Amino acid sequence: MSDVRRREFITLLGGAAVAWPLAARAQPSAMPVIGFLNSASPAAWTHLVAAFQEGLNTTGYVEHRNVGIEYRWAEGRYDRLPALAADLVRRNVNVIAATGGVPSIVAAKAATTTIPVVFTTGGDPVKLGFVDSLNRPGGNATGVNIFATVMDAKRVGLLLQLVPAAALIGVLLNPTNPSAETQSKELQEAGRALGRQTRILQATGEGELDTAFATAVQLRVGALLVCADPFFNSRREHIVALAARHAIPAMYEQREFATAGGLASYGTNLADGYRQAGIYTGRILKGEKAADLPVVQATKFEFVINLKTAKALGLDVPLGLSAGADEVIE
Repeated sequence: MSDVRRREFITLLGGAAVAWPLAARAQPSAMPVIGFLNSASPAAWTHLVAAFQEGLNTTGYVEHRNVGIEYRWAEGRYDRLPALAADLVRRNVNVIAATGGVPSIVAAKAATTTIPVVFTTGGDPVKLGFVDSLNRPGGNATGVNIFATVMDAKRVGLLLQLVPAAALIGVLLNPTNPSAETQSKELQEAGRALGRQTRILQATGEGELDTAFATAVQLRVGALLVCADPFFNSRREHIVALAARHAIPAMYEQREFATAGGLASYGTNLADGYRQAGIYTGRILKGEKAADLPVVQATKFEFVINLKTAKALGLDVPLGLSAGADEVIE
């Protein structure tokens, strides 16, 4: 090799050695990834996923642009959640958004003590052991308390104002929900306090919903409370159709039931809760610690009455009750 060619080769090699680390430093860092764990099915949760993404966007994170989201849905099969949560941990996601109620939070908390968990829960997160306190959660979890299950007794009272002649109240409950025992006990106590009998009707799958309503008819249930549960929420159209078919006045947790044709609902705005969960997830991605973010507590409750359904059931809604409703569907 001539001296000229040797000098050219050395110069080229040296230039490449300098250029390589510069190019490496110019490569974008890997995007953070959120694990979105939910107890139910995606079809019924589209608007809530959109609300979560909206909250996330306000912190500067946009899916597919600068953050990835791995979605895991249990489709109402709560026994699938531990494996789904473990998979997210294996994938080393940066945050787990445990949504769709208590079952997904239990699974996420059992799967990891280090990856931050942002939850939405209908039960008391302190009593359930998810956080040390509302103001200082401690540990790796924080989130939003939407008061879904703890408002069941209030729903019974509203239901009886709509159907005062109901002597027997049916309670549709999912026994696989970790809050089921507490829900059953509190609702039976609420029924006794109001001078009514209650009958627990259990359902964990699609076919069992039909059986539960058939049983309600046989028992001559005068009114039905559908307990807060992710599986029931994901089957709301089927449940509302069964209530209409058997002419059973029913009270629900989510406004989506009333807008789908259910008699009435009372509860918090779930979209707001998911939006806040998205905000907290973004803040944690930016470096804040779950242990330091106070649990957000919902403060606004919505009472929705579907007058069209009430008329079909032959119910006269008291003027004072409809006047106090947040929304009346004509």
